[in-house]
Amino acid sequence: MSGVVVWFTGLPASGKSTLAERVRQRLEPRTSCVVLESDEVRVALGADGYDPSDRDGFYRVLARLAVLLARQGHVVLVPATAPRRAHRELARAEAPAFLEVHVETPLAECEQRDVKGLYARARAGDAPMLPGVGVPYEPPEAPDVTARGGFDDRAVDAIVHAVAGTRSR
Repeated sequence: MSGVVVWFTGLPASGKSTLAERVRQRLEPRTSCVVLESDEVRVALGADGYDPSDRDGFYRVLARLAVLLARQGHVVLVPATAPRRAHRELARAEAPAFLEVHVETPLAECEQRDVKGLYARARAGDAPMLPGVGVPYEPPEAPDVTARGGFDDRAVDAIVHAVAGTRSR
C-alpha cells in the first residue's frame, strides 16, 4: 500500500483540525493514519517564528516530514494553514500521492469561533503575521476537495473515498 499526504488548508480557525480528526476517525482502524497538526509540530520542533523566512522553513520541514511518513505507507493528515501555495506544493511534488483539501470558511466566521484569540490579537496589532489579516492567504486554485468548515460530512466522505482510491493503486 502506498501512502498519501492529505493537506487541509484554510484560514486560521476554519475547521482544519476538526475535519482532519473526523477523517482520521473514519479511516482508522482500517488504515494507519498520522496527524501532523501544525501547532503541535511547531511545539515539538521549537519552531516559534512567524516571519516569512521562519514560516517558509517550518512548512518546508512539515512537508518533508509528511512525505517521509507517506513513503512508509501511512495516510498523513496535515491540518496546517500553509498560507502560500508554494508551501503545499513542496509536499505535492514529493509525496507518493497528495490530496489538497480547502477548508473554505468565511473570515468573519473564523474570527467568531477563534478560541485562541488570534484574530483579536491581529486586529490589535499584536499578531501582524496572521494569514488572512496581516499576510495574504493563497487559497488552492484547484483543490481535490472543498469543505465548508470542519463539520462538512460530504467533504469527509469525499476525502475518505479519495484516500481509498489512492491506496488501491
